[in-house]
Amino acid sequence: MVPFSATAQEIAEQPAGNEIVVTALKRSTTLQETPISISAITGDTLSKSGVQSIGDLSATTPGLNLVDGGPSQRRVVIRGIQGAGEPMIGTYYDETPVTGMIGASNDAGGSTPELRLFDVERVEVLRGPQGTLYGAGSMGGTLRIIYNKPVLDKVEGTLDAGLSNTDHGGWNYEGSAMVNVPLATGKVGVRAVGFYRRQDGFIDNTALDIDNINVLKSYGGRIMLRMMPSERWTFDVAAFINRTRTDTAGWVEQAGKYKSDAYTRQPVRDDVELYSITSNYEFDFATLTAAGSYMHRELSSVSDVSRYIRGQRTQARCQALVGGGSPCSNTQLTNFYDLVDSQSTSALYPQQEMDAWTAELRLSSNGDGPLNWTVGGYYSDRNIYVQNPQVNADPTTGQVVRPLEIATIRTIDDTLTQLAGFGEISLDVFEGFNLTAGARYFHYEKDIVGETTIPSILVGARVTPPTRVASSENGWVFRFNGSYKITPDIMLYAEAAQGFRPGGANQVLGLDAALTAYNSDSLWNYEVGLKTSFLNRMGTFNVDLYRIDWSDMQITLRTPNGAFSYLGNAGKARVEGVEAELGLFPIDGLAIQGNLTYIDARLTEDQNTGVTATSGLDGDRIPYVPKWMSGGSFQYSWALTEKLGAMARVDGSYVGGSWSDFRHTYVYAREVDGYALVNARVGIEGPGKAWGAYLFATNLFNATAITRASSSAIAVGRTLVNSATPRTIGINVRHSF
Repeated sequence: MVPFSATAQEIAEQPAGNEIVVTALKRSTTLQETPISISAITGDTLSKSGVQSIGDLSATTPGLNLVDGGPSQRRVVIRGIQGAGEPMIGTYYDETPVTGMIGASNDAGGSTPELRLFDVERVEVLRGPQGTLYGAGSMGGTLRIIYNKPVLDKVEGTLDAGLSNTDHGGWNYEGSAMVNVPLATGKVGVRAVGFYRRQDGFIDNTALDIDNINVLKSYGGRIMLRMMPSERWTFDVAAFINRTRTDTAGWVEQAGKYKSDAYTRQPVRDDVELYSITSNYEFDFATLTAAGSYMHRELSSVSDVSRYIRGQRTQARCQALVGGGSPCSNTQLTNFYDLVDSQSTSALYPQQEMDAWTAELRLSSNGDGPLNWTVGGYYSDRNIYVQNPQVNADPTTGQVVRPLEIATIRTIDDTLTQLAGFGEISLDVFEGFNLTAGARYFHYEKDIVGETTIPSILVGARVTPPTRVASSENGWVFRFNGSYKITPDIMLYAEAAQGFRPGGANQVLGLDAALTAYNSDSLWNYEVGLKTSFLNRMGTFNVDLYRIDWSDMQITLRTPNGAFSYLGNAGKARVEGVEAELGLFPIDGLAIQGNLTYIDARLTEDQNTGVTATSGLDGDRIPYVPKWMSGGSFQYSWALTEKLGAMARVDGSYVGGSWSDFRHTYVYAREVDGYALVNARVGIEGPGKAWGAYLFATNLFNATAITRASSSAIAVGRTLVNSATPRTIGINVRHSF
């Protein structure tokens, strides 16, 4: 048996940060010697923090937050680069980039796929544009999840189970398991993971008289096969399966805390399948990496529009929609009221299906000499098919009526193809002084076909035949970096980097043709940073200052009736900020970490749209970007006996206030208050951490933490909010072998 004193030392060293190896530059470097703004979180820290998906990561690193619309409806934001459209943050699971669904408003960045973070090696958060190595989706940064790979020389496994109870809700339970088996010692191994989670709801629907309506179920797993035909060649094949089921991700402020008054059920169903192949061959001078993936995703959701439809049942609306401005006749009014009544309990029911292929081939130098480089090519092809009908629901149960009773429907077929060549070269000019330059040439083509087959005067939808809109663009993005190691423990770096994302075309019901197309947007990020270690590397302190100039920014606009959102280009913006991280590891078993972020994200000119009250003016803050964010953790592990140890951990985070729209005077603008969350965990662990039993609490002080607030004409001016789960207390047990 391993004495616990060794385990305590291992716990103390693991999160120290100095020796964490990262691959953000497409080659291995230690965290503190990587001359960019990057944070890394180990798998052990994720487990101790209770992190289960990317939605839980925002407290662990500076500059990272989420516009949280609930499960399967989250937008990852780094450094305040936030807005609808294609993703601004590249999200990678191992070597595979993933993207969300476009919906009816082309917002692929608002529904990032969330795979289970169990049996993870580490998470890397790269802040600032990573366009040269990671492409168009990394305009504001890159989030990388690296899973543990099969071990080829031993059998091992992990069992993890939890039981908890949520305030305003009920009992939750979950279980995860991993098993690793060598199939041919030293040559072939397989690693399989499975999980199931049921979280009870805490939102009550008062209109349908259903308590705890937002029950969440997620289940799935992954299997990885690793083959090593030779010491130089590693071949990985992986399959990921993720299923999510929930209902009513948000509540309505006017209905009361944790209350929804929707007249329909609002389920979300998300099925993700991801398959990947990665080959690494190590030549004497470089490593050749070939990676390919295929992702299939089906996402459907329901949003209640009953109040909006019922609000049309007036003489004024009949006069506007039927009478052409003249009062309706009795017959016209009767027919109009009958039309409204026939849709009085109804919902939008978008159903989306995605098929996405990616491939990358790159060659990265292996040498320890003064010259390092990476060169490669990238290809992706993504097709998303959307059906977005308005359908009737049963007024008693709130369930969508089947077979579907369709009031209007819009279909969209969206294809995005990207091709790129990229490279970076890094030179140690003299000892301690390094210069890096990178470039990426990109070409993309976007092709959209939309059709409306059933019109509706109530929402302004008119029949349109299949209409094709195509756009394409090519160009360059660049990155320049210089770093100087003042001492072995102090490094100063500076960087200028460019990011971009594709434009496209809107496919919104009744949108004027002049507003259909929107352009790509781009930015330049300028930053200077300092990375330090002190007290014989018992502490680290990193800080950076940055300025981002954003051109042709894509923004969310709304149709004149306030019912639908769409994308447009308007104005320029500037983001300025400071990020700081502190880590202290003064004695064995003790780790104290903290981070602080300040972001000033504002328009630098009036948005020249002229069509909607949401248009921002010079000086307006970018929506959903708080000025201040912070996070911190305290973890202490100590020996109870020769064979038993104990641990205690507290995590806290603060997110400042923001607004939902540029113009705070806009009728549908909503203020999002700041909030603080605290989580805690205590436990006992066996020798070598082979087993552990823990008591934990999330949202310990039961804060009503509103993460997103919005309103619209569809919501009839009410405020729809999403919030963190109320206080949850439970137990967690784990066993490894």
